[in-house]
Amino acid sequence: MDNPLYRYSAITDRPPLRWPDGKRVAFYVGLNVEHYRFDAPSTSIFAGTAGLVPDPLNYGWRDYGTRVGFWRMLDAFDSAGVRASVLLNSDVIPRCPQIIEAGVARDWAWLAHGVDNSTYQTGMDVDAERAQLGQIVRAIEAATGRRPRGWLGPALTETLNTPQLLADLGLDYVLDWTCDDQPFPLQVERSRPFLSVPYSIEVNDISLFLGTGMSGPDFQRIVTDQVDQLIADSAESGRVMALCLHPFVTGQAFRYKYLKAALDYIAAQPDVWLTTSDDIAAWYLRSHAEPAS
Repeated sequence: MDNPLYRYSAITDRPPLRWPDGKRVAFYVGLNVEHYRFDAPSTSIFAGTAGLVPDPLNYGWRDYGTRVGFWRMLDAFDSAGVRASVLLNSDVIPRCPQIIEAGVARDWAWLAHGVDNSTYQTGMDVDAERAQLGQIVRAIEAATGRRPRGWLGPALTETLNTPQLLADLGLDYVLDWTCDDQPFPLQVERSRPFLSVPYSIEVNDISLFLGTGMSGPDFQRIVTDQVDQLIADSAESGRVMALCLHPFVTGQAFRYKYLKAALDYIAAQPDVWLTTSDDIAAWYLRSHAEPAS
């Protein structure tokens, strides 16, 4: 089966992409703020207990992110002048209101990220998914005062109906398709384009720290190498860099200084636009997207 959402496009064959004020790389932090079910296995640091209920080792490790790690990372974001793009499970809202308050006070972007991060966006019929997505979007809008413009599925999952249903709800983009360094239109039925905005599964603390066992200095080097190369790549056409983070991973104390150093380095680059995924999508829709057929 061919992918019905997009066709092949070589980045070298596209019209030049221009960002505001002549910036060459649009940079955003995708901050995953998530709730994990008490009675289901989820992202774990030790597989040996992951199937147990309760699982104090892994559940507590994940819970550290919203209780402590988030607040440590907040200092690094504020220091670098970074507004986060929050990938928000709707079940976080009643459980962690202080996080919502902190992000609203900083004018962060809020993206829908499913109900919780133990439940993948699969196996639903279209009517059930339509109802669920509507509930998620309304919950985030009520809590933040801002209707979500974007979506990231739990573990980047979708059904075949998800993009169309999100477009029907008025959203503008998804982050699930990690196949490009630029936004591009997806093929959904709508009078204006519906986008894929870049997200990274490799410049991502889950993959780097848990998947490969890299150290803080390794992380800092990879992040700065990524932005350096994207600045070089963007001599003729702009790029997007996503730095994808989880508070229970990068929010650990021994990683803080490497996150802060990486963000401070990026913020000091004159060719980088510090922005949000919402603003990237909005700029692209205004300036570069062709009208939908």
